[in-house]
Amino acid sequence: MAEKKGTAYVPRLKSLYLEKISKELSEEFQYSSSMQIPRLEKIVVSVGMGEALSNKKLLDATVKELGQIAGQKPVKTKARKSVANFKVREGQEIGAMVTLRGNTMYEFLDRLMSIALPRVKDFRGVNPNAFDGHGNYSLGVTEQIIFPEIDYDKIEKISGLNVAIVTSAPTDQEARSLLKRLGMPFKR
Repeated sequence: MAEKKGTAYVPRLKSLYLEKISKELSEEFQYSSSMQIPRLEKIVVSVGMGEALSNKKLLDATVKELGQIAGQKPVKTKARKSVANFKVREGQEIGAMVTLRGNTMYEFLDRLMSIALPRVKDFRGVNPNAFDGHGNYSLGVTEQIIFPEIDYDKIEKISGLNVAIVTSAPTDQEARSLLKRLGMPFKR
């Protein structure tokens, strides 16, 4: 079904980026082309669940919770190789992940920065040095219960999750400027 032009939903952060932030970044770093302006490419949310080896129900509950948080169905991840010390065999399901792109990505980032992170106990900001050298940012969340979608009474086990924000920025400085303008609460 074809929609009329201009009636499609645009997330708040995406419209902010398109109208204001891209122009500010272009002025700050003196880009010669609009294609050089850094932008968000994808967000990967993952959960490692080592206890899933002995309790399969735990992994299913984690997958369900990750789906509620991300708004998209996650995939179960398997061990790449066997590790005897951890009693892990190659191919065993030991976690879950979901890759967000487009509007879903902007919606998740908006909820993470404006609702979930302020709910962290004694929150003083996220680490400003967690960039990988290529403009990507990694964030570890210790409890999934900071997200309002999770019902505290129905969780099997409190677990953490990793959030990897992938940008098109070539340097960490440009990516930091992009995320700061989007509203990421960095420590001072």
